[in-house]
Amino acid sequence: MAVFTPVTLEQVNAWLTEKYDLGVATDLKGISSGIENSNFFLTLEKNGLKQEFVLTLFERLKPEQLPYYLNLMGHLAEKGIPVPAPIKNKQHAVLESLNHKPATIVTKLSGKSQLTPTAQHCEAVGQMLAKMHLAGSDFNMFQSNLRSLNWWKETIPSVQPHLNSTQLELINSELEAQIAFFGSNDYAALPSGPSHCDLFRDNVLFNTDNQLGGFFDFYFAGTDKWLFDLAVTVNDWCINLATGELDTLRYQAMISSYQSVRPLKTEEIKSWQLMLRAAALRFWVSRLWDFYLPRDAHMLTPHDPSHFERVLTQRRTTTATI
Repeated sequence: MAVFTPVTLEQVNAWLTEKYDLGVATDLKGISSGIENSNFFLTLEKNGLKQEFVLTLFERLKPEQLPYYLNLMGHLAEKGIPVPAPIKNKQHAVLESLNHKPATIVTKLSGKSQLTPTAQHCEAVGQMLAKMHLAGSDFNMFQSNLRSLNWWKETIPSVQPHLNSTQLELINSELEAQIAFFGSNDYAALPSGPSHCDLFRDNVLFNTDNQLGGFFDFYFAGTDKWLFDLAVTVNDWCINLATGELDTLRYQAMISSYQSVRPLKTEEIKSWQLMLRAAALRFWVSRLWDFYLPRDAHMLTPHDPSHFERVLTQRRTTTATI
């Protein structure tokens, strides 16, 4: 999350009066974390009671793409998965427009992100991720992961001028390997469904008693292989950030807790190493793109792309067993 499109409290109150029945906005604060949309903590007061929400203005996603994300969040919330629930306007729609951008208001989850997770945190995340996958299995909308293979193929040429010869060999050889993997029978056999696709440490909240408060920021979600979703999560939660190496205790905690809810199939175990590499490549490409081809934004700090270069190198040289 970030702020690309500024919004004032006066603008929000005029918009709320016209579109919603939620009360008056008393506070509006931009959220600096993240890199895709403009996000704000929004405090509303109605009948003497104050409540916090999150206001999002979508910068890249088109209005026709957004119902998938918003309805998926609503579906999961109804199934008891702790995720933000979209708020309906006076016309019972969850999508609006503000400052010429698609916009929505969602409930604010409790807790804070745990940026130095323990095995206990990884266990909780793995278990809830599996529950989320199963809860979304009957969601009746489809939208591909927009940051999957086709996007990698389109984006890599634009960042290649910024890479040295070693990096070029790494990114090109990995892309070639992933094209072959995605075209294989093994890949086709992998179970799929709605996936978060971006379940990093800063997209999960824990309460003060270390109980999981919820998953949020679903705006990279898509219908994808559940194994890819697990690989993305492992590649952030279960690693040494300095080296990219997997931390054995956290890794085992996440894998075992995930499988306690949804045991991995034989074909998933067979494809695990290539999927860990796919997850690392996806975020190396996106961080290269954001770093070398940035957009103007208030409060935006691009992530260091070298981090996922290290992670990808580790996954290509060290086998992770299940």
